Amino acid sequence: MKIADSSVLITGGAQRIGAVLVRTFAAAGARVIIHCSHSLASARELLEEIGGENAGHAVICCDLAHPENIPAMFNDVPRDVSILVNNASTFNRQDIIHENLSVSKEQFDLNFWTPVEMMRTFYQHSIPPELSVVNLLDQAIVRPSADSFSYSLSKKALAEATRCAALQYAPRMRVNGLAPGPVFPPRGLEHLKMEKTLKTLPLGRPVNVQDLADACVMLAGNSSMTGSVMFVDCGQSLL
Repeated sequence: MKIADSSVLITGGAQRIGAVLVRTFAAAGARVIIHCSHSLASARELLEEIGGENAGHAVICCDLAHPENIPAMFNDVPRDVSILVNNASTFNRQDIIHENLSVSKEQFDLNFWTPVEMMRTFYQHSIPPELSVVNLLDQAIVRPSADSFSYSLSKKALAEATRCAALQYAPRMRVNGLAPGPVFPPRGLEHLKMEKTLKTLPLGRPVNVQDLADACVMLAGNSSMTGSVMFVDCGQSLL
C-alpha cells in the first residue's frame, strides 16, 4: 500500500505520540485526519503546521471514551480513508486492590472497545479495496503488570483483538499492532523523567518517538503483514 496520496485517520492525534504520527504520515505524503477529543486548539494548530485544509488535511472531534459515539463520528470521515491508526488511549496506574469499577470501565472502553468499534465501522464505511489498521498497544502485553491492572489487561485484550481482526477482515483489511515501551513520562509524572524505569531497560534510554512513528508508517504500508505485533520498546519486553 502506498502511503503517499492515501488518506489516514489517526485517533488522539493532537498531542504527544499522536502528533508525531500525524507529522510523519503527512511528511510521507498522506492526507491526514486528526482526531481529537478535548484538544481542539492543539489539533487546529497541528493542522496548520502540516499544511492545513488546502493540503487535504482535516480535524474531527469526538469523545471516544464512549464507543457508541463512533458511528456518528464517521459521518464526518471521508469514505476514501484507507488507513486507520488507533492511537487514542487512557492510562490510570492502579492495582486490582485499589482500582474501582469506574476506572476499570473507563480504561476498557477507550483502550479496547473503542478501537474494536473503530475497526468495525472503518471496514463498513471506507470504500478503497485495500485497508490497513495499526493498533497502538504496549510492551506490557507480554508480561504481568500488577500495578496497572485494567490498563495492561485492556491492551492485552486489544492485542488479541488485533490477531482476531486480522483473520476476520482478511484479505481486504490488514490489522497490525505496535507495542511501544517508555516514550514520554505519564501525564502528571513528567518531573520523574522515567529515571527508575529507564535504568532497567536493555538500551537504557527512552524510545525515540520518531522511531515509533516510522515503524507505524511501515506497518501501515507493508502489504504482506497482518496479525503482527511489532515491539519498539528499547528491549523492555525482554525483561
